[in-house]
Amino acid sequence: MTHTQPSSGTIKIAEYLLARLQQLGIRSIFGVPGDYNLRLLDFVEPAGLHWIGNCNELNAAYAADAYARVNGLSALITTYGVGELSAINGIAGAFTEKAGIIHIVGTPARDLQLARKKVHHTLADGDYRHFATMASHVTIAQANLMDPSTVPEQIDWTLQQAMIYSQPVYIELPDDMVDVTISASRLSTPISVPERLACPDEPLQEVLERIYKAQQPLILVDGECGSMRILDEVDELAKITGWPTWTTVFGKGLVNEELLNVYGHYNGSLGSKAWQAYFDSADLIIALGPHYTDTNTYNFTTIPRDEVSILLSKAMVQIGSRRYRDIPDGFLFRLLRRLDKDRVPKVQAPPRSTATENRNMIDHDTALVQKTFYSYVNRAFRPGDLILTETGTAAHGGRQFKLPPQSRLFGPATWLSIGYMLPATLGAAVAKRELSENANARAILFIGDGSLQMSVQEISTIIKEKLNVIIFIINNGGYTIERAIHGRKQSYNDIASWRHQHTIAFFGGTEEQSANSFSARTYAELDRILEDDRIQKGSGLRVVEVFMGQEDVEGALLKLMEDQISAEQP
Repeated sequence: MTHTQPSSGTIKIAEYLLARLQQLGIRSIFGVPGDYNLRLLDFVEPAGLHWIGNCNELNAAYAADAYARVNGLSALITTYGVGELSAINGIAGAFTEKAGIIHIVGTPARDLQLARKKVHHTLADGDYRHFATMASHVTIAQANLMDPSTVPEQIDWTLQQAMIYSQPVYIELPDDMVDVTISASRLSTPISVPERLACPDEPLQEVLERIYKAQQPLILVDGECGSMRILDEVDELAKITGWPTWTTVFGKGLVNEELLNVYGHYNGSLGSKAWQAYFDSADLIIALGPHYTDTNTYNFTTIPRDEVSILLSKAMVQIGSRRYRDIPDGFLFRLLRRLDKDRVPKVQAPPRSTATENRNMIDHDTALVQKTFYSYVNRAFRPGDLILTETGTAAHGGRQFKLPPQSRLFGPATWLSIGYMLPATLGAAVAKRELSENANARAILFIGDGSLQMSVQEISTIIKEKLNVIIFIINNGGYTIERAIHGRKQSYNDIASWRHQHTIAFFGGTEEQSANSFSARTYAELDRILEDDRIQKGSGLRVVEVFMGQEDVEGALLKLMEDQISAEQP
């Protein structure tokens, strides 16, 4: 397949937009065809881009979100009204958790819009701006490509905003503008992030002084480190200081857990008392990429005290209560270059790990339970794996994982839209395959039976794309996370029972592929599955159904369940 990106003369608008996406490192586009975007879709594959047609627009947005978290940016194409509104839930999640989706919406032709015609997919009131107004609340920048003379500047500015903020942007492309010719001259100049002013010396020096004076310091890695693109520097800071390093829920997997001073996930009063005592009495906490929402901080209980904190956020450093704004992106890099390693204090750290379950001590004939399942299955992970845990018991259980080198964990942080992780597995696996040029790049998803029903259709796309995916379906008979919160015996937390062993065949797998379905109720059965060559060395989609109790929960969910049961006592 050939394609050209002329840097002089003229080019069609669709070609210009798609060429810019390629320049930004996007290789695949997610979406669903609709009558207002069909002519745009004609240009996708000739431009050298891979079209991944999703089963619905919401799933496409979820997939684009995860692709962006691995690749840096992603692209999504939907149609006007019905398509974009189906996707907007996923766009809102990407806006909240900082994933740069370029959402391109095919809109009705300009003449229809200007004449206020009451066409399909509108609200039949002649107003074509309703949906753009909705999108403006969950995108960082918007462009409506109505005037050919301004289109190149509009496209470039909008894409630049996605790069700067790592959040979704919104581009409307009218159906009659797709093949209008425009100047191609701007294509010769790559879109880049403008340089901020030089890093001021005052905050750098103040942070260094606090580091040198610390007696009981720690590092807290949070989820916005990913969108800040500072993961290499995070690892370097942990290595140089040797200080105890924890992650939040959102930060899990963003620092190398093989480092001896990386303790894993910090969960306050729900975890090690020694960890909590050290955290609570720390005199310096360097918080990187903070994202202080209730679900990321155990209802705000694990937020460091201001007076001992240094917070490094996008374009801002906060030292105690003092804020320095408009800080260049390379602040942590410059800090590390200035850091005198000989002056970094050595500290007396708490015990590195809490007691873990020894799988040899588990009675293999006993039923699978949340408390030990996740640490037990941890041995199946390999360096470089993508590991995803859906909102619910899987998300809480996955916080126990110890991740191998170069692996990445995707877990819910704030948006918590149930069903996100299955399409996210598709998007993340596609991006990983493109970046690593490794057709066997592996993704492992842990998802509850209730969440699965929200977005299950995308299994067919995983099969079509020949992705190397293992899905663990936690069959606990419904919405167990909701049972823990409220209504543990209520029928609204029940779901229809599915026969998951037929999943691969139903969604298009061959007879040979359908043999890659497994189920386990005990640890002995799970052992046999984990040792099976189809899991150890196989490829393609494999589905493992594991059965657990309807009210079997751990961590913060256990406290909620116990409180609910206590309140029901006469």
